[in-house]
Amino acid sequence: MNANKLLLALTLLLVVLLSGALIYRYVFKQPAVNEPTTDTIVQPIAQSEQDTLPAVAQISSDSVVRENCFLVVSKTDYKLYVYERRGQDTVCVASFPVCYAKNKGQKTRDGDYCTPECSYQHPFRISEIKDASAWYHDFHDGRGEILAYGHWFMRLDLSDAFPDNEVVARNRSIGIHGSTNNESSVPGNGSEGCIRLRDQDLEILHDRYAFVGQQVIVLPYKQLKSTQQ
Repeated sequence: MNANKLLLALTLLLVVLLSGALIYRYVFKQPAVNEPTTDTIVQPIAQSEQDTLPAVAQISSDSVVRENCFLVVSKTDYKLYVYERRGQDTVCVASFPVCYAKNKGQKTRDGDYCTPECSYQHPFRISEIKDASAWYHDFHDGRGEILAYGHWFMRLDLSDAFPDNEVVARNRSIGIHGSTNNESSVPGNGSEGCIRLRDQDLEILHDRYAFVGQQVIVLPYKQLKSTQQ
């Protein structure tokens, strides 16, 4: 009889221990679903997700002093921002969706399908603005030579930003232009290195804000860390 009681007691003890372990595992230690940590990385925007990107130009000020304006291209935001210096302040007066190169990294050589990046301390500059309304280009996608640049090509001088890379520094094929026959690529990644705007946005940029000698800063693409806890 004592042996039976001892066996029963051991069995009950085992059941209690197993129950406690299961409760601890599934109640207290169960990982939360969809709960990112501070190290969670948001993946780069895929080509198939371009329809979720902001595609609307925003004009907050029509009256600006053109010579006080400079341009900032954010690869992360897929936007070209126009800023105006007003005394001690800097005000964003417009923004436009953009398409930049197929590869998101820094340009290191000709033909690498990267849009060059720079800093506020060593910006690019618009070296000339050319009428590109009759310029053709072959993207090797089966369409052959097509109109591709919109009305204007704003050529960028990269030399100050690449003192240690002579090949990129002397490149004169990078510029800001339109997206004739490539409208659906804006915003997104699809150029060979240039910065594309929609044709109508390029016209606004040209008519109101851009000028030869203007500073242009291209900020690198960043994989953003989630701020959720």
